[in-house]
Amino acid sequence: MVTDRQDGGEAGLRRDAVGVREVLFQSITAMAPGAAVVASIPGGAAFAGGSLPLSVLVALIGCLLTASCVGELARHLPDAGSVATYSAQGLHPAVGFLVAWAYVFVEALVAPLLLLQLGFTMAGSLHGQWAGYPAQLWWPWALAGVAVITVAGVYGIRVAARLGTALGLFEIAVFLLLAVLLTVRAGAHNTWSVFTTAHTAPGFSGAGGVLAGSVYCILAFAGFESAAPLAEEAHRPRHTVRLAVLFAALGVGGIYVFTTYAMAVFYGPDRFASFGAEGAASWGGVARASFGLMWVLVFLAVVNSCVGNANAGVTTATRTAFAFGRIGALPRALAVVHPRHRSPVVAVGAQCAVALAVSLGLGFGYGPTTAFYLVATIIVTVVIGVYIVVNLACAGFFLRRRRAQFRLVPHLLFPVLGIAAFVPALLTAAGLPVFRFVAKLAAPVSYAGAVVGVWMLLGTGVLLVLWRRHPRRLALVGRVHAQDEEQRTPHRSGAAPE
Repeated sequence: MVTDRQDGGEAGLRRDAVGVREVLFQSITAMAPGAAVVASIPGGAAFAGGSLPLSVLVALIGCLLTASCVGELARHLPDAGSVATYSAQGLHPAVGFLVAWAYVFVEALVAPLLLLQLGFTMAGSLHGQWAGYPAQLWWPWALAGVAVITVAGVYGIRVAARLGTALGLFEIAVFLLLAVLLTVRAGAHNTWSVFTTAHTAPGFSGAGGVLAGSVYCILAFAGFESAAPLAEEAHRPRHTVRLAVLFAALGVGGIYVFTTYAMAVFYGPDRFASFGAEGAASWGGVARASFGLMWVLVFLAVVNSCVGNANAGVTTATRTAFAFGRIGALPRALAVVHPRHRSPVVAVGAQCAVALAVSLGLGFGYGPTTAFYLVATIIVTVVIGVYIVVNLACAGFFLRRRRAQFRLVPHLLFPVLGIAAFVPALLTAAGLPVFRFVAKLAAPVSYAGAVVGVWMLLGTGVLLVLWRRHPRRLALVGRVHAQDEEQRTPHRSGAAPE
């Protein structure tokens, strides 16, 4: 094994290993478009009703504001530490450490979340087709998922990225095909009125219903920033990562708008408030009733989305852990890389151990579906909090460190609007009933806030120890390693760094 060194002979992640396509699909698969279309976005139908396509459009605009901030920071700070490095540079190294602490934790939970969904999706579908298959026999599929993501993680970023690209293309193709079929079948019922407030759910009329629906739609965009931790393995990272983050948010957002529109006009805008994630009034139910075996493709796309998202989560978590292991802010063992594949193999092993422990432990303890919602609530709460901090960091970075390059709209207005878009989503994810449409969470899902609080208190304790005993390690949270590499390595063309 090899550990990353901080001198001129650095042996770390493989440079120039992936291009725009692979980096783009890292963000796309992290967003899990198949699972989001089927499960996340329909959550907003109870508020927006047949105006849900407008809610998705509003959510897309809000997420593009933050994606712009991430892209601007990635252009100046190409580092595997990504959002934590941005926060350290734009605000303070202590904030960067806490963001790293939160981000590694939450990304480590992405894999078990999707393994739980893979398990109950496979078990439920097989039981529905063949009654002899036990509906509760979900865990073998979770184990199979662990095997796939472990192998992809150990074999390095090229294998993981190619797997993500293939899986992402499949699920996108399935839902685009189904959306086209739905639009054609809708015929004369196609209408632009679903992009107005005319079809909101009873009790949530007008703009209020649309905004409430958009809060639930925002959750489907989580993961668009996942290209950023690949900065040290991407070709031309300042350009590649920025494009990937922006195009993932815009491209997948466009797919969300189109698929939601297609289902709304096909199912009927005025009865769309009853549409959900399961049963006859769902993507699977409509596909089964109206297109026969098309439901099989929908099922496979959701399963595919689970594996792709888990794979993307492993990539993001292990690169972030690697970045902070090498400076000693997290255990240095996390910076150990495979001598041949140049993957952070110890971090991959730790991630897969966490995936097994969390998915099986919570799955057997609460049941896979309840465990899924508990883990999802933890993830969404932390990720949205990270997005808010990154927006602040964007403004701080350009005001404090790049004043000559500061521009009012992308570096101040967009961060402020991005924060405004995510605050209601944060309150919703945490189940804090500040708004009328926020539902108070029931146990055990309500434990999510306590779990996040305990983890962040523990991180604050570690931060204080670093502050007192290892201040240099804390200062290194803001170091941009890829930039250091650019300065050490001659450019092939003799041109200046990007």
